[in-house]
This record gives sequence, structure tokens and C-alpha cells, in this order.
Amino acid sequence: MVRNLKNINTVQDTSLARLKRGIDKPLTKVIGFNFKSLLERARGVFILLLLLSPFITFAQEDDDNIGTEVVNIVKPYTPTISDAFKVKETPVLNDSVNTQKKKVQYQIFSVPVASTFTPAKGKAATVEKAKPIKLYDNYATLGFGSYTSILAELYSNFQISRTDNAGFFFRHNSAQGGIDGVRLENKYYDTQLDANYTSRQRDVSYQLDAGIQHQLFNWYGLNETYDEADDEFINGLDPQQTYFSGNLGGSISVDDSFFEKAAANIRFLSDAFGSSEFNFRAKPEFSFPLSTFTLKIDGEVDYLGGSFEKQYIDVGLGGIEYSLLNAGISPSLVYTNEDLTLSLGITAMAGMDLENSDTDFFIYPQINASYRVLEEFIILYGGVEGGLTQNSYYDFKEENPYVSPTLFIMPTSQLYNGFGGIKGKLTNSVGYNLRASYGKEDDKALFRNNPDVQSDTSPSEGYGYGNSFQVVYDDVNTLSVFGELKVDVAENFNLGVNAEYLSYNTTHEQEAWNLPQLKATLFSNFSITENIYGGASLFYVGERQDTFFKGGIFMNSPAEIVTVDAYLDANVHLGYKVSERLSIFAKGSNLLSDNYERWINYPVLGIQGLLGATYKFDW
Repeated sequence: MVRNLKNINTVQDTSLARLKRGIDKPLTKVIGFNFKSLLERARGVFILLLLLSPFITFAQEDDDNIGTEVVNIVKPYTPTISDAFKVKETPVLNDSVNTQKKKVQYQIFSVPVASTFTPAKGKAATVEKAKPIKLYDNYATLGFGSYTSILAELYSNFQISRTDNAGFFFRHNSAQGGIDGVRLENKYYDTQLDANYTSRQRDVSYQLDAGIQHQLFNWYGLNETYDEADDEFINGLDPQQTYFSGNLGGSISVDDSFFEKAAANIRFLSDAFGSSEFNFRAKPEFSFPLSTFTLKIDGEVDYLGGSFEKQYIDVGLGGIEYSLLNAGISPSLVYTNEDLTLSLGITAMAGMDLENSDTDFFIYPQINASYRVLEEFIILYGGVEGGLTQNSYYDFKEENPYVSPTLFIMPTSQLYNGFGGIKGKLTNSVGYNLRASYGKEDDKALFRNNPDVQSDTSPSEGYGYGNSFQVVYDDVNTLSVFGELKVDVAENFNLGVNAEYLSYNTTHEQEAWNLPQLKATLFSNFSITENIYGGASLFYVGERQDTFFKGGIFMNSPAEIVTVDAYLDANVHLGYKVSERLSIFAKGSNLLSDNYERWINYPVLGIQGLLGATYKFDW
């Protein structure tokens, strides 16, 4: 029986092997399929062994050698559906590690194919580059116009070395006069020659300047008193005045140093009536960077001395002499970041009248702030400033060349000028600026018409017939409102307009003489083609007030306040580039043909035209 049981197990194993070969399913499923039947068979064999064990023992005792014999018991296995497990559509995986899908790689095996197609060669796209502008070191301009006017300019620059340059500039502007209704000579000349030398070293740069100027004007502004004067009297007047001036100065700048810059200038002026003036100015600048702020310290020394041979009413009092010295220091703290710029400082000045041994001390505010609210579109700014201005004969004749050589010179103290405004861009092509200010000035200089002092006993100079101007001083408060708009209409066309309204409050004088309440400007620049360019401007100046002594100062008549009419001046210029070197141009001035008066009794030239050419070259 032992043999038979052994063979039964063998047959069972063989049946399992057949099942594995016959059914295309995993071995784990095959074993699971026969496990119940196998367990029942094993339990029966175990019970049978227990019952037969005594007999087996007895048989071994009777005969230990019973021989060997092989018995094969074969039974085919026929599984049923009930023995199989149901396969789920979505199996549950109990594996602790889930392997990812293997990445599939594709390969293309190219096979050459004969073809007669020949692709066209590629060509790089060309970009049009603007032709670089040729810069020349020299140019000459010459033009002729109506009223026998001449315009001449010559500029030249010489490169001495890689770091040093020298140059000069000559300019002449003149007209032979011929103003309608004017009986006195009214020609003018203005000739100027300047030279400079510049050196730019590694850590320091300096510049030297020198120049001379010669000007000729005529006091042709006779008042209505002389409308009926005979020609002999008019021809006997000599209204000519000439100015001769010269200057010498220089500046030095240092990099990476607390000493930033220093500038100094000496100027001399004389005229045809023995007047003379000497002026020396020096301004050093220092800068000390701190942790957050920058400390700036600016100094100023301004000496002015001069004399006039006589006073306007010559009654034996002699001439006029003046000697003035202004000296001061201006410390300030400057803070700057991406949007905010702030400067807080003061100016301490000492004003000395050396001629009269008088000294005054002044403290002025120096506060400026600028804040960028919205990038470049909205910028707020404001501040309060003040200072001591050194008036001079040179500055007065530059503003009004018809002053008499009998002036009283003194400085103007601007106690304060508070201002605030907003500027920026409305769009990328439209810019604006709005500003309002209010200030107070002590001893503000005002031009006023001189009275007529000619008489039989006291013959006058050419400026003594009510045809010149004096300077008077008064304490003036000024309110100003200013607006400006600039528009880039096109790439080659821009337009701008600005206007300013001013209101004055004087202390001693009846009016703020010869100061307009309204000023406006309209200007434009354009390019019609690459070679044709031009520009236009329109100036408006409102009414001004001045005085007039009817019949002369010796007639004991009171001064009358006279209103000088407002005027509008239109100007235009056109140019044509013949070549890179040669250009021709045309200019027109006072195109409205209005002989307006810039100063009382001083009408200007009518319509003026000028034709000329400019030639650029290298030596």
C-alpha cells in the first residue's frame, strides 16, 4: 500500500504537469484549481495508513524482504468550471513596487532616393542703415539781407592731441538801419570773437576761455517833442554809443574727489563816454558723499567795480563810482533715489558796499524737491530759493542797449521765490509743464525812460533827449503762472507752445516799469524731406508801462504814465542741404510788418529777409 500511495502522489504530480502544459494559464492558477481535491485525497490516505499500520508491522516481522514492484495507476484529470477562479476586469495589485511602462523608442531607417530637385540658395535679409552723419571740425556762414544786414559766422576746432583741443568762434551781425519814420541814425553792429582751450586728462579736465566783443548802437528813440524839429537840429545830434568788452576765464573739474569743480572769470567793459567796469567771479564746488545723503558745499565770490564820468543831470556833482563785493557759502544735503530727489540747504551771503563802507548779511533758503509719481508721466516738483544777484553795467546793456552811461549800480536781494508745479508726458509724444511761483525781491532793477534834459544853458549828450533809459530800484512781489506743451506731431515735425502770466506789486514805484503781464511763444521745427528743413516761431509780449516828461524835465511838468503796446513777432527759416558740406538757407523776421516798439519810442525794423549759405569743412 505504501508503494501505491507513493505512486498516487506521482500520478498526481504528473497530472498537475499535464494541466500546466494543457491549459495556457499561470501555474499559481493551476495549483489553486486542484487544491481542494488534493486535500481530500490526502486525508483519506492518512486514515488508511492509521488502520493498516499493525498489519504492516506484522508483515515486516514475518518476511523482511518482499521484493520490489512498480505499479502505475493512471487517471485522467478533468477540471470543471466550478474549480476555476473568476478573473476580474480590473485586477487589484498587491505588489509593493509598481514598475513603470518601458519607454518605446522609434527609429527611422532612411533610404536615399534619387531626385532632380535643386533648392534655391537662401539670401540674408538686408536692413537699411541710416547713413552716418559726417561731422566736420569747422564751418563758415555768410548771409545778406534787407536793410543791408550782414550775418557772418566762422567756427573752427583744432585737435592738438588725443586729449587736448583748441578752437575759436567769430560772429558778426549788423544792419545799416532805415526804420520808417526815424530821423536819427539807427544802424547797429555786433561783433564777437571767442577762443577756448580744453584738456581732458584721466582724472582732471580743465578749460580756458577768452573773448572780445565790440558793439555799436544809436539812441534813435526821440519822443514826439522833436517831430517838428528842423533837419539842422536833428543832424547836429550824435546818438552813437559803442561798447567794448573782453573776458578771460576758465574752469577745472576733478573726478573721484571731494573737490568737484571750480570756475573763475574776469571781464572788462568800457564805452564811448569814458565808462568802465571790472568784474571778477569765482565759484568753487565741493561734494562729500555720506551714508544716505550727499553734502554739497558751493562757494561764491563776486567783485564788481566801475565808474561813470558824469551823472544824467550834470550839475557839477561829478561822476558815479561803485565798488561791490558779494561773498557767501551754500551748504546743502542732497538725497536721491529712483523716484525722489530732495535738496535741503541755505545760502549765507555778505554784501559789502566798499565805496560807502556798508555791509549787509543775508540768509536765503535753498530747498528743491522732485517726486516721480507715475514714471515719466507725472512728476511733481517744488521748492523755495533765494539769492543775492550782482547787477552790472554789462548785464544792463545786454538786456537794454539804450541805457544811458549814468547808472546807479547795486545788487538785488531775492528774499525768496516759492514755486511748485507738475510736469511729464500725457502720451509718449506729448509733454507738458505747469508751474506757479510767488517771490519777493528787494531792490529789483527796473528800466525807465529818462526825461529830456536839453536846454540852452546845459547842452546834452546824445542820450539826453528823452531817448535813453535809467535804472530804478524797488521792492517788488511777483506772482507767476507758467504753462508749456510740446507735441511730436510726427517723426520730423514737432510743435510747442508756452505762456506766462505775471502780476507785480511794487512798493515805491507806480508801476513795474517795462515788465509785461503776459508773454507767449509758439514754435515749431520740421523736416520736409531729407534735404529740406525749417522752423517757425511766433512771439507775443503784452503791454508795458513807462513814463514820459512832456516838454522836458525843466518844464516842471509831471511825468505821464505811457502804455507801450503789445506786439506779435513772426519768424521763419528754411534750409536746403545741397551736399554734406554745403547748405543754403533763408530767414524771415517780423513777417507781420509791424514796426512795434520793444522800448518806448524805439520802433524795430519792418519785414526782414536774409539769404545765406553754410559750408562745413576740415582743415
